[in-house]
Amino acid sequence: MKKLEQFRGKHVLILGLAKSGEAAAKLLHKYGAIITVNDAKPYAENEQAKNLEGMGMRVVCGHHPVELLDRSFDYLVKNPGIPYTNPIVQEATNRGLPVITEVEISSLISDAEIIAITGSNGKTTTTTLVYEMLKNSLKTPHLAGNIGTVSCEVAEQLTEQDIMVLEVSSFQLLGTVEFKPKVSVLLNLFDAHLDYHGTKDEYIKAKSKITVNQDGNDYFVFNADDYEVAKVAQSSQATLVPFSTKKECDGLYIKDQMIYFKNDKLISLEEVVLPGAHNVENILAAIGASILLGANQEQIKHVLKTFTGVEHRLQFVEEFEGRRFYNDSKATNILATKKALEAFKQPIVLLAGGLDRGNEFTELKDALMNVHVLVAFGETKDKLAEAARDAGVQSIVFAEFMEDAVSLAFEQSNRGDVILLSPACASWDQYKTFEERGNRFVDAVRNVICK
Repeated sequence: MKKLEQFRGKHVLILGLAKSGEAAAKLLHKYGAIITVNDAKPYAENEQAKNLEGMGMRVVCGHHPVELLDRSFDYLVKNPGIPYTNPIVQEATNRGLPVITEVEISSLISDAEIIAITGSNGKTTTTTLVYEMLKNSLKTPHLAGNIGTVSCEVAEQLTEQDIMVLEVSSFQLLGTVEFKPKVSVLLNLFDAHLDYHGTKDEYIKAKSKITVNQDGNDYFVFNADDYEVAKVAQSSQATLVPFSTKKECDGLYIKDQMIYFKNDKLISLEEVVLPGAHNVENILAAIGASILLGANQEQIKHVLKTFTGVEHRLQFVEEFEGRRFYNDSKATNILATKKALEAFKQPIVLLAGGLDRGNEFTELKDALMNVHVLVAFGETKDKLAEAARDAGVQSIVFAEFMEDAVSLAFEQSNRGDVILLSPACASWDQYKTFEERGNRFVDAVRNVICK
């Protein structure tokens, strides 16, 4: 296993704990780094910090004092969620101190080949598809990154007989220097996280770091239909593997309702059970990345014939009295809800609403044409109702809680309808996470069925 010798005896500041900060601190401490942990949570309430202090690390809690940097650190390992506008991060950058994330550490220690997947939408679905497709191949796949387990925890355990299937965000990628996956995937680029990155150009620059260190022995799987993604591909030094749902290309594409890879037929779209036109892009990307690292084609076909989606991402829940219920709680922005609505040809009863970030919902108008009932909830319910009226939605009702929303949706629905939770908003006005919101929806659906 590769060792982190470059950190031995070095002074490292871990800024922000949560899962990634704690994992990075423990790993670097194990390989001889001198660790200082700085976390905003007060010490009295901070069990993570207390545990790390008990292991011999210095901890500073309750705030982020810029004066910490006077201790002459060699590295700053930043929790991805902490913005670069944070004063201590800005000062570290001004002093020329390397600011990295734990994804960088995982790439330095891993003996396994890495498939790294990013994009504005579809990362988790694509990452899960790749993981499933690589099962029963010569090497063993392991999920890591945003999808679950912190990447440096996984990387330490892997050998050359493994593959790390890694979902990475722009926040994580921005803090990389030597990160070099064997296969990188860029799905799409939309306006996202501009409050963090400042401009779309900076956001794209962060995403493009997934391929910046690759060479001709590596592969860059990219969406040839996305103009911004195609521009990133032009500057990549990796072997390019495009995918397209609109045209034939030297990679993965659709022709006569068949999926092709390099002119070889793989499977008919009719056999694929995962709903949604946007998921065809995710499927093409996953097939390409999997084949490049030795996936068995029979396993790929099996996955496509059986995989119905990731929890909270256009997840099929139940069918009851001719209605099909779908949980798309991860749709925390307008674009994601548009894609969900476009995934169905059936009439839709839409449950939507949540945290008000100042957005208007006029962009949803065209996508609402197939919605005959809107059940609106949360801070944005009135704005969503206005957009629905403009779109000609026949029935608009309001709900306070998810249980009420699901009951109203069922009462207003007809046989053959899709009842879809796709909020177009973050969950934080009522729920701690989109997962909690989605779980409440699933529970409410099952309560309706059991009445």
